[in-house]
Amino acid sequence: MTLSEEIGARLRQQRAQAGLTQDQLAEHLGVSKRTQGNYESGASDPPASYLSIAASALGFDVLYIVSGTRTTLKAEALSEAEDSIVQQYRSIPPDDQRAIRRFVKAMADDAVKGST
Repeated sequence: MTLSEEIGARLRQQRAQAGLTQDQLAEHLGVSKRTQGNYESGASDPPASYLSIAASALGFDVLYIVSGTRTTLKAEALSEAEDSIVQQYRSIPPDDQRAIRRFVKAMADDAVKGST
């Protein structure tokens, strides 16, 4: 797989995680559907201006799109496993996110009770 194809695949992944179609993302970022398709297929590389808008408007992880390295928070803040969990969590519907938060809180409360 070429670097352009890798960038396209990661861009496609970020779009899917945002719950957007190619048409929706293209419109939001001011490009044609064909241009968006070319970026996602690796036929052409997205310019910095496009990536900047994607990052600020939609919260896309531009470093991940370009290099494959995640930057959810400061690099030293999360381990790779923790970052993976955060990315998976973000792709889950809001109702399921609330259920996960309740579950994690209950687990943490139990851990505190067990240590006292």
